[in-house]
Amino acid sequence: MSDSVQEIPFIRKLVVVGIGLIGGSFAAGLKNRGACEEVIGISRNPDQAKQAVELGVVDRAFTSLDEIATELTDEDVIFIAVPTLSVEKVLLDIHRCVTAKVTITDGASVKGNVFIAAQKIFGQMPSEFVLGHPIAGSEKSGVTAANPNLYENHRVILTPVESTSAQHLLRVTQLWEILGAEVLTMTVEDHDDVLAATSHLPHAIAYSLVDTLAHDIANPNIFRYAAGGFRDFTRIASSDPVMWHDIMKANKAAILRSLDLFTDNLQRMRSSIEKEDSDYLLEVFSRAKEARDEYTKMLKQ
Repeated sequence: MSDSVQEIPFIRKLVVVGIGLIGGSFAAGLKNRGACEEVIGISRNPDQAKQAVELGVVDRAFTSLDEIATELTDEDVIFIAVPTLSVEKVLLDIHRCVTAKVTITDGASVKGNVFIAAQKIFGQMPSEFVLGHPIAGSEKSGVTAANPNLYENHRVILTPVESTSAQHLLRVTQLWEILGAEVLTMTVEDHDDVLAATSHLPHAIAYSLVDTLAHDIANPNIFRYAAGGFRDFTRIASSDPVMWHDIMKANKAAILRSLDLFTDNLQRMRSSIEKEDSDYLLEVFSRAKEARDEYTKMLKQ
């Protein structure tokens, strides 16, 4: 979708809690497209809040929801874009000071722990809370990394539950579509299982590989002669450590299942290399190439 401005704002106030890459990009994208009358940022860091206004990512910024809560009505939306284990604290603030008429959504990479936290805080899953996760990002972080076009041609997974209001679900869906994203829906459980395998496991592997090379292999030239493939494969190890620490803890069970499968396969490969089992190696490499090529075709489509 282009940056064409909406003639009529889609919502009144958009409040983004956490104005780093994910929240800042959401804020800047909807602001640039005229989808809301005003964009308000919330950051516990006053310097980041000030910078977000100076960069034009938001119109106003505060360090607490309390400073804006009384202004919010059923025409407004709150987007929670903080590290996964910090979402519960934000939900506590919302429950304490925000009217239940306001649409709430989030961008956390794990949905199960957010769902459980919401039930604990509100007594049940609030109908106005639409769980979500944009499948987009960058190894960069912070408000300076905010990109108004980050979500164009990327997928966003929403995980509505039985209590989710159709009205709030539609509003959140339309906001992501304004940003040029393709919106899909899944169950909370399916989301966490799929993302554990396709996102969380690769990050765990990349972090472990880089750490192994940097600290466990005593060779000062280890990175000097690394080729482009190494750079591409390990790029995600430059992602925000706090965010990924939270994800590994929040989606522990599903990630461990994926790690166990990978570890078993890696051990079989080690054994086949040791035994010079050419048949096994060629079978695995060929099967993997075929699967990777098919995945590439799917991306192009």
